[in-house]
Amino acid sequence: MANLLLKNIGLLATPTGSAAKRGREQGEITLLKGAYILVKGGVIDAVGSGEVPAGMLENAEMVDVKGRLVTPGLVDAHTHLIFGGWRQNELGLKLHGVTYLEILAQGGGILSTVRATRAASEQELAGKAAKELSAMLRMGTTTCEAKSGYGLDPEDEYKQLRAIRRLNETQKVELVPTFLGAHALPEEYKNHREGYLGLLCEEMIPTVAREHLAEFCDVFCETGVFTAEESRRILEAGKKHGLTPKIHADEIDPIGGSQLAGAVGAITAEHLIVCPKEGIASMAKGGTIACLLPATSFYLGATFAPARAMIDAGVAVAVATDFNPGSCPSSNLQLAMNLACLKYCLTPEEVLTAVTLNGAAGIRRADRIGTVEAGKQADLLIWDAPDLDYVCYRLGANLVDTVIKKGEIIQF
Repeated sequence: MANLLLKNIGLLATPTGSAAKRGREQGEITLLKGAYILVKGGVIDAVGSGEVPAGMLENAEMVDVKGRLVTPGLVDAHTHLIFGGWRQNELGLKLHGVTYLEILAQGGGILSTVRATRAASEQELAGKAAKELSAMLRMGTTTCEAKSGYGLDPEDEYKQLRAIRRLNETQKVELVPTFLGAHALPEEYKNHREGYLGLLCEEMIPTVAREHLAEFCDVFCETGVFTAEESRRILEAGKKHGLTPKIHADEIDPIGGSQLAGAVGAITAEHLIVCPKEGIASMAKGGTIACLLPATSFYLGATFAPARAMIDAGVAVAVATDFNPGSCPSSNLQLAMNLACLKYCLTPEEVLTAVTLNGAAGIRRADRIGTVEAGKQADLLIWDAPDLDYVCYRLGANLVDTVIKKGEIIQF
């Protein structure tokens, strides 16, 4: 691989370091005017400003950035990428006031997607997701977490995770797998709750860990889904087998999920739309990253998570899409950035950290991606924008001009 030299960068905007940023530090990023970046072997070798040293010009492919903005590649730390079918039939129900949990109780929602996912082959699931990943890459997402959770039985959960593995071998976006077998109670276990909990903890989690199908174990801690006590049991089983805990918490009702997140040392708590003060305090104490999903609040017509209170309390905040067929059928992380500014009242600097370094920390990748620094993987974006404010100001537009993944300029 030839060296790559990005020159004439109008503004380089990046957080720094290899750990999540909390409190005031979340908004403290490096802004370097007139910058250059040298990439060797897919890794950032040097970052500087001013005249490019003559030695860097040798044996390097030149990229003239023409005075535009450069940032790290975006990290989407919460998606439900692998699923069969769509759920456009639920739109009318939602418009007539039927709630998310009511649709689930009627056998729709997640359970509808479970039926479609079970009917699809691994190859079909991977092919469907590959199309979406191509669109995500065009919009600047270079790394993406991907959850299972639409199989809800051993073979179909493993099938989803194998599809993620297949995609990591066949396309450019790096995928990080999360096991979410505790996404809902499957229909065949509706009268045998304990049976499914046993299946999760005694068969599915050990198999996922043994076969290295996932790095994380997630659970949907919510009214009508899994209680805080059940969620603790599932996450502790995951920890026993080496799967790092994550948790869907406080999306609809505050039933103790965010408090549990801090108590069990979850790397992230996700959604947190109705997170109480006690949950924020627990996450701050436990070092849990709040992974917030503003496009889901927007799509559901729900309130927005108390992001500012979290930052003020010293909780690191990441922002992700929650791409899924029901509550957020959008994989546009730039739109989530817009909404994080407008609805969370985060600054553009805080938002950049949320979708780069803090997102990377939420999937245990902050030592390698999420910043533009020597020694980090060369995941870079050239924006059709002069500065970070413009990116957050332009609602819904794809402003990414060029995507560089592992030092390779991606051709679309």
